[in-house]
Amino acid sequence: MIQGPQLERVMLKLSGEALCGEVGGYGIQPETLREFCLEIAEVHALGTEIGIVIGGGNIFRGLKGSASGMDRSSADYMGMLATVINGIALQDGLEKAGVDTRVLSALEIRQVAEPYIRRRAIRHLEKGRVVIFAAGTGNPYFSTDTAAALRAMEIHAAALCKATKVEGIYDKDPHVHDDARLYRRLSYDRFLADRVGVMDSTAVSLCRDNKLPIRVFALGERGNIKRVVQGEDVGTLVTDRE
Repeated sequence: MIQGPQLERVMLKLSGEALCGEVGGYGIQPETLREFCLEIAEVHALGTEIGIVIGGGNIFRGLKGSASGMDRSSADYMGMLATVINGIALQDGLEKAGVDTRVLSALEIRQVAEPYIRRRAIRHLEKGRVVIFAAGTGNPYFSTDTAAALRAMEIHAAALCKATKVEGIYDKDPHVHDDARLYRRLSYDRFLADRVGVMDSTAVSLCRDNKLPIRVFALGERGNIKRVVQGEDVGTLVTDRE
């Protein structure tokens, strides 16, 4: 269940832009990273086991590279490497906040990250470590949203929690339309039929087929991650029924 009791194990999906502190920004802003890691440390102290998948858009976005003429596979691999950079930064920030953390990479880079092995990831979580899943799925043509859904199911997470720039899922862009309406509940099928842009369809289809709840919420409001983990009705909940 995603509501009511505290979630025992969650997968948190972040965009790379979450670390740069501004929309369309570039790189990693140290103060933004520090504040985020302190919030994760607070949630970790509750006893929830936390997995994190982070994008790389603050450094390099594969789709953008492909659109500018790069080979799609090469561009996607560059994007995967960007997520490794973000993962290492997150690990450093979390450990400075007193949280034991491991980075597991789908691409083998043993000097900086452990190779991704499902049982190893679960064991780290059971030992109370935050696990950062880097390099997406390790394959081009798949987004980090899809990687988050896949890893969430592999580690038996109770929910996939997607942090965004807005409060949740709206019927239209709230930055453009003042009358945009926030959905508190949404079915997987409605999400896919309406082509909601918050998460790609492959990720949502995986969650639907495996009955994994998705919670979409605003990262910018301090304490939201804690509220989500504690089962509060924050943002939008996507399940098999509205």
